[in-house]
Amino acid sequence: VILGAKGSGNTKELMKRINEAVAAENGSLVCIEKGSDLTYDVDYRVRLIDARDYGMEGYSFLKGFLAGLHGGNYDISHIFIDNLAKVSGVSSGEGMEDFLSWCSAFGEKNTVHFTIAISGDPEAAPEWIRNYL
Repeated sequence: VILGAKGSGNTKELMKRINEAVAAENGSLVCIEKGSDLTYDVDYRVRLIDARDYGMEGYSFLKGFLAGLHGGNYDISHIFIDNLAKVSGVSSGEGMEDFLSWCSAFGEKNTVHFTIAISGDPEAAPEWIRNYL
């Protein structure tokens, strides 16, 4: 998890990690965002997905979507999510702990790494989220 206040450079850090993964990983890379802000910043080898195209609403939908992505392409080695609240459509922290736990278990079982940018104050972050920093 990349955690920082809005405007603190979360997306910039995500882009840095995407570029590192492009250079180091052999599998397929996926980046999910809401909108098309990263269209010209993400390397062409990374599958960029606009969450608006799929009507994503809630963590249950997002889990199913991610599982479906992997089911359709077992070569996915890394999934990046820019601004989890926007992508999931959930502005509160409700359900986030379960979602991050699911990503951790799913990633371990399927050899998929997740990097997720979340807007929030790192100092006020609950203990469960600090486990993913």
